[in-house]
Amino acid sequence: MTPLGQRIRQLRRRQGVTLKRMAADLQISAAYLSALEHGHRGRPSPILVDQICSYFHIIWDEADELRRLARLSHPRITIDTSGLSPRHTLLANRLAETIRDLPEDKVNRMLREVGEAAD
Repeated sequence: MTPLGQRIRQLRRRQGVTLKRMAADLQISAAYLSALEHGHRGRPSPILVDQICSYFHIIWDEADELRRLARLSHPRITIDTSGLSPRHTLLANRLAETIRDLPEDKVNRMLREVGEAAD
């Protein structure tokens, strides 16, 4: 699940909206919305993110946060280390190899290290 998918699910549940209902209201397929929530689809278009904000009556800071989560929620990323040191490339590759095995406490520490608040 991506950060955006997790947030959409929280919003839906808080409002008591089913996935099927929300998908129909947004005129997208339930399968697409489910895949988006579970991190099986790439980040949505900015237009869809704005539609989700409108759907849940989200404005200002909360809307900016949802847009930020959308930008950070691509489940398959590429890290370009060209022009960086070999250590940078090593770090990117080791992270790619081991990310599935990292315990939550280490993930949280790493997120704090790069300036991202841990949940």
